[in-house]
Amino acid sequence: MYNTWKLDHLDWRIIGWIILSIRFVQGWIFWGGGSRRFIYDPHKLDPYASQWMANKIQSAMPGALFDLTPVVSYLLHHFVFLYFAIIVFSLIELLSGLALIFGFFTRTAAIFTVMISFVLMLLFGWQGSTCLDEWTMAVSNLSMGLTLFLAGSPVYSIDGWLMKRYPGLVHKSWFLLFNSGPWKLTTLWRTAILFFIVTLIFTVGTYDYYRGAVWSRYRAGPVSADVFHLSLSDGQLDSKGAVKFKLNVDAGPSAVPNYIVRIELLDATKNIVETWSATQLHQLDTATIQNSYQYNKVGVGMYGLIAPESAKAEISLAPVNPLQLLPANYTLQLYTVDGKRWDLALTLKD
Repeated sequence: MYNTWKLDHLDWRIIGWIILSIRFVQGWIFWGGGSRRFIYDPHKLDPYASQWMANKIQSAMPGALFDLTPVVSYLLHHFVFLYFAIIVFSLIELLSGLALIFGFFTRTAAIFTVMISFVLMLLFGWQGSTCLDEWTMAVSNLSMGLTLFLAGSPVYSIDGWLMKRYPGLVHKSWFLLFNSGPWKLTTLWRTAILFFIVTLIFTVGTYDYYRGAVWSRYRAGPVSADVFHLSLSDGQLDSKGAVKFKLNVDAGPSAVPNYIVRIELLDATKNIVETWSATQLHQLDTATIQNSYQYNKVGVGMYGLIAPESAKAEISLAPVNPLQLLPANYTLQLYTVDGKRWDLALTLKD
């Protein structure tokens, strides 16, 4: 797997100079992600803080690739596994970033950044309301990580110092694989071609899935990151006008919540038989909202119900006025602050 310091008259150190800026930037990106949680903004690791990382993880559920939603849901329902995963993920980010900045175990750190980028694409690649922000970060970091794995860090690095201090390391296969050092030209060429194929499939495949514009016309994506969508299900209605239904915010931006400002119950002739105004929704008892997850939750707000992206809850509405409904078909209509209406068919049986 190794050769001499020279590789067909190309000094391996030239590669180190060429990728020096890439190594620093990739390292700083991952060091920054980990250090924000452990040092500069520890609230991200505080389960009782609004910045708690579980909120971000839950926001991935609507558009996670390969049907990873059940996996994310399992973590959200099992705190020990969730917290362990967040700590380990953040620690890998922190250490791999530092390792790249200082050039120590460079190839190991680089491949860790590749794996993190792959996971981020699976979970968050669909997010980014303006220019596929998360997708751009994932493909960029993956390609940079693969490049750094090929190059190592022969200059201005701890690996480089070790190779100068202990020249025998360049003949150790473990050092060439996990740290840095020159590879045989054939090994380098084959690995580079393999990495290019992986990068090509990863980049073009995910872009086509999210936006098209490869084999098909450009599209907004299977799950919108900038337009809210509400799914209503499991509606129940009794003769006194009490309503129960499930709400799932399965699309939209994660940065801001949606707001439900009015709910109406209509009969088969489209006449309104009951209305829950923003004021009445604001006065709902929190016990009437049973959230499926403890992080991004449907709740009461000043102007109705607050429904953040990825929130899922069962909502019970008591009648505002005494009613005596006859068996028939009814429709529940939810109105959001952006002027959209969401319908759910209800049936009151004998």
